[in-house]
Amino acid sequence: MGLLQNGQWVDKWYDTESSDGQFKRTTSQFRHWLTADGSAGPSGSPGFEAEKGRYRLYVSLACPWAHRTLIFRALKQLDTHIDVVVVDAVMLENGWKFSEPHDGMDFLYQLYLKADPTYEGRVTVPVLWDKKNQTIVSNESSEIIRMLNTAFNHLTGNTVDYYPAALHSTIDAVNDRVYHTINNGVYKAGFATTQAAYETAFYELFDSLDWVEDILSRQRYLTGNQLTEADWRLFTTLIRFDAVYVGHFKTNLKRIADYPAISGYLRELYQQPGVADTVSLAHIKTHYYVSHRTINPTGVVPAGPKLDFTRPHHRENVGESS
Repeated sequence: MGLLQNGQWVDKWYDTESSDGQFKRTTSQFRHWLTADGSAGPSGSPGFEAEKGRYRLYVSLACPWAHRTLIFRALKQLDTHIDVVVVDAVMLENGWKFSEPHDGMDFLYQLYLKADPTYEGRVTVPVLWDKKNQTIVSNESSEIIRMLNTAFNHLTGNTVDYYPAALHSTIDAVNDRVYHTINNGVYKAGFATTQAAYETAFYELFDSLDWVEDILSRQRYLTGNQLTEADWRLFTTLIRFDAVYVGHFKTNLKRIADYPAISGYLRELYQQPGVADTVSLAHIKTHYYVSHRTINPTGVVPAGPKLDFTRPHHRENVGESS
């Protein structure tokens, strides 16, 4: 990927690497909130009120961070309220691109410049775009999913809460470990440029997967018997793990298929209404293996593995039913 500097596109890896070879992810910069009444929310300016048809999500089907937002759009029945534009699977010297010209744009960085001609920094998905004001509400996936969790409830009647107040501290604690050692952990291993940095990330990742396996052996979901945001944030890494991360990112101590509890849990989440439609393993594999030329210079995409997430999961037998 790359970034914008002085209004120009710079062909440069989108995150930074430290002197010790560790992969470092930088933070998102657009941090406004979409709320039911247009109030400012935890950060940013007021004025982004939930309205049918006003907002658009720009996503990649390959990106696990963007995938979170597609899942919440499906779970909260927002398909008729928020439309979606999917960028091309392959991301090369000009960053995320549109398969066909979109509103006069060929590349996603042009959308960022439309929102702010002085913008400098990373150009990432997802992007929550306000069509009314022609600007970016947010490009921070963890905040977008919380917006989608509640902002449109009064319009859809869907009041299922994936971030219930009683579980805030528990969800936040799980999210913190999962993010640093699993969600981002696979990238820390895959993009490490020293053996020491790779092994540190590698063993932290599998220590946390063992921790998750233990939790899911005793209870149905990460925070208890209720399906929450924490589960969906983990899901987007798990669904990519055996197809991409094991080989491409060299996270090959175990596959998800080797974890009985996690495997059943992954299939259960995949089989939730609307979720399977957000998963495209072909798009995912094409993106990683073709775009990451420093890791896979040939661009050859593996034909396997053969994965079936539709098999019975038997998760109803773990803990109490939700």
